[in-house]
Amino acid sequence: MNLPAQPNLPPEMSLPVAPPVAPMLAKAIKELPSQDGTLLYEPKWDGFRCIVFRDGDEVYLGSRNERPFNRYFPELIEAVKRELPERCVVDGEIVLRQGQILDFDALQQRIHPAASRVKLLAEQTPASFVAFDLLALGDESLLETPFGERRARLVEALAAAGDRVRLTPVTDSDERAGEWFEMFEGAGLDGIVVKRTHQPYEPDRRTMFKVKHERTADCVVAGYREHKSGPIVGSLLLGLYDSSGVLHHVGVAASFPMARRAELVDELKPYLLNDLGAHPWSSWMSQDESTTQRMPGAISRWSAGKNLSFIPLAPDLVVEVAYDHMEGNRFRHTAQFRRWRTDRTPSSCTYEQLEQPVGYNLDDILAR
Repeated sequence: MNLPAQPNLPPEMSLPVAPPVAPMLAKAIKELPSQDGTLLYEPKWDGFRCIVFRDGDEVYLGSRNERPFNRYFPELIEAVKRELPERCVVDGEIVLRQGQILDFDALQQRIHPAASRVKLLAEQTPASFVAFDLLALGDESLLETPFGERRARLVEALAAAGDRVRLTPVTDSDERAGEWFEMFEGAGLDGIVVKRTHQPYEPDRRTMFKVKHERTADCVVAGYREHKSGPIVGSLLLGLYDSSGVLHHVGVAASFPMARRAELVDELKPYLLNDLGAHPWSSWMSQDESTTQRMPGAISRWSAGKNLSFIPLAPDLVVEVAYDHMEGNRFRHTAQFRRWRTDRTPSSCTYEQLEQPVGYNLDDILAR
């Protein structure tokens, strides 16, 4: 997520770790590592990564790209003052819950340019902060302190936390982590993060590990966007049919080597449509903020200035893609191309094929 540029700079703070700080990152691996006596396992929260700096009444919410979240989440500013220590730096995730599940779509709506809209959404859909690391407390920097000790200090520091600032659960059991991996997805979480107890905090380095869900789906390819470098394929536009026969845009597959992008242009030529009016997504041109079915040509605050026009294809080609999980009726992240499915009919590419995780209660997760 790239936040719009903002003029406000980090405030002058007398903390031992000053903003901005690039968060420590995780490297993706396929399977949960077995416990070797040095590992701790946490749920992977699906929200906006944020490092909170508090120095008395001064609060700075730093995003992953080191720009401030302050204007978008005024309710968290107040929560931090109520529920975190007087002087501290805490790493965590801004999340938004709807009932007992996380709602990333609703969280994205919070990044809005209008102050009046921000104020309204802060009241209607307040966010929470889930803490999982402690970088500084009082006058002490903890960047070089082993994570096992930082975790213990974080538990103590959050003893007075309440409804809006929560502490992520952690376990040293690989068996329990495996259970969490399966169970917690039903509450909108998307995997497990693995940390070593002896690790210092290393900003902007991928020294942790993450294991995310991966599933496959057969989708209709209904168009493509050209690559920013020229007339080759940038991303395939993917669709699934609902029970009434409407083809919904569910995401894109975009990770191809440059040579493969050129090859795809030739492979897709037989499916080209010259008339967008004959395409199931022709109505994207008249989409506005009230449209419930997102279309691939929509302009939004996330895409302002980008050319989102697409080259329409007859919806006759089926592709198998890998994805981690759904967010509403769309893939949460970019899907990965696996293979063409010439044995599948487009009409068989429906939402019904998707595996639905068993529901789980967010309060039960946070109570751990």
